[in-house]
Amino acid sequence: MKITDIVVTPIAFTDPPLLNAAGLHAPYALRIIIEIKTDEGITGIGEIAGGSSVLDSLQKVKETIVGMDPFERNAIRLAIDNKFLSVMDSMSVGYGHRNVAVRMFSAIDVALFDIIGKAVGKPVVDLLGGRVRDRVDFSAYLFYKYEGAGGPFGFKRNPNATGWHKDKEEAALDPDGVVYQAKAMCKEFGFKSIKLKAGVFHPQVETDTILALRKAFGESYPLRIDPNAIWSLETSIKYGHMLEGVLEYFEDPCKSQESMAALRKEISIPLATNMCTTSFGEIPSDVALGADDIILSDHHIWGGLDATMQLGRICSTFGLGLSMHSNSHLGISLTAMTHLGCALPELSYAMDTHYPWQSEEVIKGGRIQFEDGSLGVSNEPGLGIELDYEQLEKLHQNYLNCGIIDRNDEIEMQKVNPDWTFASHVY
Repeated sequence: MKITDIVVTPIAFTDPPLLNAAGLHAPYALRIIIEIKTDEGITGIGEIAGGSSVLDSLQKVKETIVGMDPFERNAIRLAIDNKFLSVMDSMSVGYGHRNVAVRMFSAIDVALFDIIGKAVGKPVVDLLGGRVRDRVDFSAYLFYKYEGAGGPFGFKRNPNATGWHKDKEEAALDPDGVVYQAKAMCKEFGFKSIKLKAGVFHPQVETDTILALRKAFGESYPLRIDPNAIWSLETSIKYGHMLEGVLEYFEDPCKSQESMAALRKEISIPLATNMCTTSFGEIPSDVALGADDIILSDHHIWGGLDATMQLGRICSTFGLGLSMHSNSHLGISLTAMTHLGCALPELSYAMDTHYPWQSEEVIKGGRIQFEDGSLGVSNEPGLGIELDYEQLEKLHQNYLNCGIIDRNDEIEMQKVNPDWTFASHVY
């Protein structure tokens, strides 16, 4: 079998005005849909974060691997390594520079597994070693947000929205607003744990929000908070003490492994990261320093599906917990995460997903349905999903029409508050 073509389709889909440490989500989120075609008529699909530099790099990937056998994933990875040797990625989505070779192999790895699964008649989860669980739990992912639906409506409401899609348009700028959001989301999707994206308001407001969630949901719902490393070490210690006995884990309150290690000595809450440790090369110093207790993986960043399985074994070796980070995504990414989650023996916590905040889809059958906050995988070969080309074209037209080619939350925030800068709200 040979790879004959890689089709790359940039898309944009509706994203509400969600707030985070970097600023404000644009009305549209960017993704790229990847189709790897073969001479045997089998096509594998993948999905990654969008951006102009990603598109440029994917063209180099296409030039490199067309003609190769999709089963020879190691050779493909090596070819991409050689292509991008010493080239550092200029793509930045809040995590700094990445090695472009790792990111580009991550971009196509899911599609390669999809091809292989279809060729041998096995689901991806079986190619990763088989199920250790039938379903994987996800967490309610809460945001402070402005009123509005995003997309063509921006800060306005969609008059046709119903149920959760109507509730999610409400403003959530204080503890009461976030509690309302949490109740609506958990009711709709059945989530049994809750995460708050913080780093937006004063730490006392965000601490009060967590305490309000604890009061509203009781002790049976694990709670997490993620300030995206916007808090200083001193602030993290101060408010960490207030949240002892309340949080399941404390995600990236402060920046750097050194700061996290210092914090870990001062508070009793487990620390999690998807910012200070995001590659295999950073694990030795993470372990030596004792920087955290939980790694939040992401197959889009760590090098693909098999690399994430390897990460699980490393976490087990050093006594680290493991879960998964998420960004704004659609069903291909969510399905790949679910295959991984069902295969990973070391998965310790419910995984993150932004999926409830989105309303469109590019796979046949429409939106994926959660059951009691969890998803399982089918026995269909590969990922077990197919592209809906009508919807793909619709979201591609969104991309062409919206004028957004790169994500920049700071610029979006400055449209609301011209004086706002990332550095202006570091605590």
